[in-house]
Amino acid sequence: MVSTNNLKNGMTLKIDGDLWRVDYFQHVKPGKGGAFVRTTLKGVQNGKTIDRTFRAGEDLEQAILEKRSLQYLYRDGEDFVFMDTGHFEQTHVPERALRDRSRWIKEGDTIDLVFHEEEVVDVNLPASVQLEITETEPGVQGDRVSGATKPATLETGATVQVPLFINSGERIKVDTRSGDYISRA
Repeated sequence: MVSTNNLKNGMTLKIDGDLWRVDYFQHVKPGKGGAFVRTTLKGVQNGKTIDRTFRAGEDLEQAILEKRSLQYLYRDGEDFVFMDTGHFEQTHVPERALRDRSRWIKEGDTIDLVFHEEEVVDVNLPASVQLEITETEPGVQGDRVSGATKPATLETGATVQVPLFINSGERIKVDTRSGDYISRA
């Protein structure tokens, strides 16, 4: 348990069965009435942001999260199979836990998974990944319109918009947060 007087940014709380990370908090002491703490919380599992107010001194349950670096091996139906390279222990992670981030993971990548009570609650991907283009239309001489893009399918199955001069078989850098093309790799 942690008192609302001891909240810190980045702290993870368990409220009503859900995990929430404290993004912002402010201790308010009005001239009339009791003090309170105003917070902005972000859902660890769903990414939703809420504003919540607590009484000063109120006790909240602090969630203990464990971060582990695991290597992605293969896909088994709806599950992604990861391996701890130290113990060679395999972990099955359902696709819903990875959400849309699964499109940036390829076999052999080492990914940071965040666990709460042995269940994956979050995935920390690097800011950018290097992936190979498996399919895109070839660039044609004269395609020089400034800023023009075309769709390209990557080795993971994800589709991104790339400049016209990029061809199949090339490796590119992609931003994992926005899904945007950054540069050639």
